[in-house]
Amino acid sequence: MAEKNNIGTIGWIDLTVPDATEMRDFYTKVVGWKHSSVSMGAYDDFCMIPHSSESPVSGICYARGANKNLPPQWIIYIVVENLESALADVKSLGGELLTEVKTIPGQGSYCVIKDPAGAVSALYQEEKKTA
Repeated sequence: MAEKNNIGTIGWIDLTVPDATEMRDFYTKVVGWKHSSVSMGAYDDFCMIPHSSESPVSGICYARGANKNLPPQWIIYIVVENLESALADVKSLGGELLTEVKTIPGQGSYCVIKDPAGAVSALYQEEKKTA
């Protein structure tokens, strides 16, 4: 995820598809992104990095494991102050939680949601830093 996110901003984007390697190669060729592998145990997902940078701007992920039921589309991660509260609002306002809350050690937690119109996104809360 991007560092120093602000509440309400888009902190990250992921593309979840059946063949992440094929899409990695597609976007490498089409837009010139470099990539780094992210081990998921039995397979690798990918962080995609602009040619002139060392910082990743997106992920390309296999639709496997916890992601197996996600639609093949770009998913934005919107930064929220309190994930638990935001997810309660999603449910009370007619949205749906598509995944369980997942934690990325050292970064934060997120949940993929569907809004009342059917659009899919994720809500992300950065890990609280202790001094």
